[in-house]
Amino acid sequence: MPIMDEGRQKDLQLLEEIIDKGLKQKLLQTIASRDKIFEEQKELSDLRKNIETLEKNGVNSLKTMVNLGSEVYMQAEVPDTRHIFMDVGLGFYVEFTRQEALDYIPKREELVKKQLEEVTKVIAQIKGRIKLAHHQIQQILNLPDENPSSHGQRAFQY
Repeated sequence: MPIMDEGRQKDLQLLEEIIDKGLKQKLLQTIASRDKIFEEQKELSDLRKNIETLEKNGVNSLKTMVNLGSEVYMQAEVPDTRHIFMDVGLGFYVEFTRQEALDYIPKREELVKKQLEEVTKVIAQIKGRIKLAHHQIQQILNLPDENPSSHGQRAFQY
């Protein structure tokens, strides 16, 4: 393999740095954000199911176990389940009746769904940029394209 000139070597180092320190880090952060959104989506679904169960069974008080953190639980008693405090964002909680909460949850679920779609688009864009940078590295190194059909060339099989 021929020795690369200094300009190509710098281009190669720059692209590798962009991938490793920029794009891959951004991808990991964005995936972590998406995971948090998935968790919120699950919590909303669980909350809706729990409220529906309380409504269906006419439960007005409840004994439960509460996770204090690090999987340490404590027994708790909820004397009145007819009112629920829900996190509505930015650290604010609103007191809802069970029916008000059931009316609010689908609106919040729709918002979370849109956030999930946006973050998923960003992840796809970052992955595309990483793929493009890898392709540019291949061109600098004069390596054959990993997927020749992706650039108008066809690999024929007989």
